[in-house]
Amino acid sequence: MSDTAQGGRPHGEGAARKTLGSERGGGDPATRGRTTIADGVVEKIAGMAARDVVGVHAMGSGLSRTFGAVRDRVPGGKSVTRGVKAEVGEVQTALDLEIVVEYGVAIGEVAKAVRENVIAAVERMAGLEVVEVNIAVSDVKLPDEEEEEEPEPRLQ
Repeated sequence: MSDTAQGGRPHGEGAARKTLGSERGGGDPATRGRTTIADGVVEKIAGMAARDVVGVHAMGSGLSRTFGAVRDRVPGGKSVTRGVKAEVGEVQTALDLEIVVEYGVAIGEVAKAVRENVIAAVERMAGLEVVEVNIAVSDVKLPDEEEEEEPEPRLQ
């Protein structure tokens, strides 16, 4: 038996599909469907891009870095999103970053470089327009300061 009804039209499972013109499936495949990008994805991209800038020592406030040091010890717990908050819409995103800079760097130049790097990375990878990147410098890493990380726990 044939898979067509009277008049040669398909019926059954594929009957709801329409063909526009002579193209099969309705045009450009890239325009079929919708892509959504989670806030966390944009936060990871921005966090990695910000850390790549010379003069950025760490991301996040002292408190978030302390909690992060504990989280980093848990397998799979390392967070590149620390110090990054993204609000993602359908075509645009806005970012808030909290950074710690190295002593001696020009903070304005580091902030500018972070903005440029983050915007380039997010727009290239996520295809979203970055409308703003707000940067809060929460601390300066002095040369004689030790890292805030606690010693590794000893196993018994």
